[in-house]
Amino acid sequence: MPSAVSGPSFQTRIDLAPEVRQHVITVLNQQLAQTLDLYTQAKQAHWNVKGTDFFQLHELFDTVAEDVFGFVDTIAERVTALGGYAFGTARMAAANSSLPEYPKEAIDGRQHLEALIDRFARYVASNRKALDEAQNEGDAATADVYTEVARAADKALWFLEAHLQAAAQRAS
Repeated sequence: MPSAVSGPSFQTRIDLAPEVRQHVITVLNQQLAQTLDLYTQAKQAHWNVKGTDFFQLHELFDTVAEDVFGFVDTIAERVTALGGYAFGTARMAAANSSLPEYPKEAIDGRQHLEALIDRFARYVASNRKALDEAQNEGDAATADVYTEVARAADKALWFLEAHLQAAAQRAS
């Protein structure tokens, strides 16, 4: 991650060792940054898509953005429940997300789909890594958060990819 995502910590009686909690909090804050960044990138596509499939893609991009946004609060609240400080501003997210910047040249539906598919695939991979880390630390509750996110992100990726799969199959 480009920037530090650890901050003040607070007392809690959650029965995880302090060093485990700190590690899990750091990873959660990294995922919070990724989630906020992915949300804004999906909204960027929603606002700027043009072309013959405008309406259906405009609606799809809004739907996947709102689904992603639903996890922002869940992740941030898990950070604070563990006694951490949630890094949730736009600037904090931008400083700590490893997702690439959204391409300004994306105009038509295919360009937006390709950009979002790439970012959702990266997000899904980072979420699975975070899930593995939570499990390895013995934090089943945080692992459950990541499992819930994985199901929704996988579904969003499927919805996005489905728009390009038939054309790719015909081309091969």
